Amino acid sequence: MCGIIGYAGHRPAVPLIVEGLRRLEYRGYDSAGVATVQNKAIELVRAEGKLAALEEKLAQKNVTNSTFGIGHTRWATHGIPVERNAHPHLDMDKKLAMIHNGIIENYQEIKAELSAKGYEFRSDTDSEVLVNLIAEGLKHNDTLLESISWALNQVEGAYAIALVSVDDPGTVYAARVSSPMVMGIGVGENFVASDIPAFLPYTREVVFIEDGELVRITSSSWEVFRSDTLEPLEKETKVINWDVQAAQKGGYKHFMIKEIFEQPKVISDCLAGRIDQSGNEVVLSELEELTPPERLHIIACGTSYHAGLWGKYLIEQWAKIPVEVEIASEFRYRDPILPKGGVALAISQSGETADTLAGIKLVKAKGLPIIGLCNVVGSSVARESDYVVYTQAGPEISVASTKAMCSQITALLLLALYWGKKKGTLDPEICARVAADLRNIPSILEAELPAMRSKAQQLSREFSEAASFFFLGRGMYFPLALEGALKLKEISYIHAEGYASGEMKHGPIALIDPKFPTFAMALNDELFPKVKSNLVEVQARGGEIIALTNPGVELDVEHRWVLPEVWGPLNTFMALPALQLFAYETADYLGKDVDQPRNLAKSVTVE
Repeated sequence: MCGIIGYAGHRPAVPLIVEGLRRLEYRGYDSAGVATVQNKAIELVRAEGKLAALEEKLAQKNVTNSTFGIGHTRWATHGIPVERNAHPHLDMDKKLAMIHNGIIENYQEIKAELSAKGYEFRSDTDSEVLVNLIAEGLKHNDTLLESISWALNQVEGAYAIALVSVDDPGTVYAARVSSPMVMGIGVGENFVASDIPAFLPYTREVVFIEDGELVRITSSSWEVFRSDTLEPLEKETKVINWDVQAAQKGGYKHFMIKEIFEQPKVISDCLAGRIDQSGNEVVLSELEELTPPERLHIIACGTSYHAGLWGKYLIEQWAKIPVEVEIASEFRYRDPILPKGGVALAISQSGETADTLAGIKLVKAKGLPIIGLCNVVGSSVARESDYVVYTQAGPEISVASTKAMCSQITALLLLALYWGKKKGTLDPEICARVAADLRNIPSILEAELPAMRSKAQQLSREFSEAASFFFLGRGMYFPLALEGALKLKEISYIHAEGYASGEMKHGPIALIDPKFPTFAMALNDELFPKVKSNLVEVQARGGEIIALTNPGVELDVEHRWVLPEVWGPLNTFMALPALQLFAYETADYLGKDVDQPRNLAKSVTVE
């Protein structure tokens, strides 16, 4: 959600902080602000809207002298997105400035207690309550470090905070519980941020901050403590291998289209070292010590949930393992029955999804092992899991996920092959065939993507005035229908619903008319005759149809979109980019903010 950066070093802080915030724009935001200390006073600059509005205000101020400070991009949770609710927030005496990502669940009770002591509040946020609670702590403790610990011991909920003080120049404090926070270790400078790209141009050395940890950085030192007891902690420094260039647009108009076109490489990278070319066998060294489970519980949200639904079909078919796929935000509030012998698989691109992390904690409490399937090395999901399979997709910047899902279904396919072979439930010839053909998918897809984009552009112009869309699919193409609908609605703002084709006659078909088009997954598999029958019913009601299909398939619809046919489930790798391209070209034609759709954030790190 919100983007956080704190800096203590030798460079002018404000330009560096704004630059860092720009690299966190993908997280989604509706306001931004920075705070530094100059002339023994806090300089606070905030603005509603994008970073350009903040930069306009900064240009009118002299805030170039300070070499430490904090910056924030806010995605509203408490209080409407206006300047008074933007971060950083000050305490009542304007001695402290704090930024916050997360939700303080008991802020109203704390606010009432502070109000009774004479505190006044300028915003509607829970964050301002917390910074004033820390100020109150200074009345009961000798140091700011102790005051922060004192305050955090009283709050409930999720937070990642960074704070500066007039009385502690050159120092930034930070802490986290259930919201992402990472520290960057430089030469004569140190950083804290919600994500690595914020400081990647300056250092590749990082320290991952865990829940319940409190950090103090200066230009020449960094320390980590337990936030409840202030016990000093030893932390390991890790080196990040990917660079800023990987997070640039590379000549494309938007990150989203760049990331769609990166999918051939994503598949190759995910396969690297995982297929033994001599025997066409899958090698998942990460899971060598794990016996194939008796039951698999997949926990995920959004696009990752759709990937999990898709993986269910193959894992059940090839490995004969019963699979339940759970929406993490529902799973965490149930009392699920998780028998021994089962394993949980948590899927998250960022590795920081709050509901998925809560699901992991629930599974841990019930004693089941957890596999984390995620993209970000060292993320919370990776650290909380017993086993980790990284998808190797590289940084994904656009809020709407594309290449991450491609990498997830690649990894899930490998998992189904791996367990099927290990259990002896999968015909070795099928295993060898899939493994061999899978290696050819990147080159086939790379050759086809330009033609796919041209077709998507043509169709987007024809259907840009549609108010609603159905997406239909059967079998493993039903999750793709859900994903196609999600992509269209989240970036073009056209209402879209994904359905299993056979469910149309159970209600949804009542909506079909000439102005309500249908996008159908009509690929050449054993369920195609059933899909064809469903589409005849749509046509009988005057509904227009776009159909993703294969060469030679007999299908009389208005708009055939023919994709190259590959073997069996591998056709998914052709169909998924087509759905993404249709959503992208429609949104771009309509002039929408493709990379940062309204009301959305890249990493949903709060409930």
